[in-house]
Amino acid sequence: MAAMPRQHPPEIARFLAVGSFAVVGASADRSKYGNKVLRCYQQHGLPVVGVHPKLTEVEGVPVHPSLTAVPGPRAVSVVAPPAAAVGVVADAAAAGVRHLWFQPGAEAPEALAAAQAAGIEVISGGPCLLVALGFRDG
Repeated sequence: MAAMPRQHPPEIARFLAVGSFAVVGASADRSKYGNKVLRCYQQHGLPVVGVHPKLTEVEGVPVHPSLTAVPGPRAVSVVAPPAAAVGVVADAAAAGVRHLWFQPGAEAPEALAAAQAAGIEVISGGPCLLVALGFRDG
């Protein structure tokens, strides 16, 4: 019997419909969520790049120093400390990002308010991408 396709809540479906993704807080350390989220996109065959000011490549994909350096429209997973969240939203707005998914623990109330003010659709306080898509760590 074939597996049933996953049904996602509307905000997650809209996020995934963008079709290309960036992970703010990408990490070369496979034990960190910034690496696991990036690998989750890869496991599902989704185009992804990383964003980190000090790295140039993670898991074989390019890493850009900021969201404003990322080419093309992307939906963005944020796996960064809450203290960095407002800056991430500012970069996202400057880069024309329309969808942000704050992974659990990355959100900050000021950042959520700033994203709403900028017209960016936000997922926060909810499921992790790893749960929503399914992730095999290995």
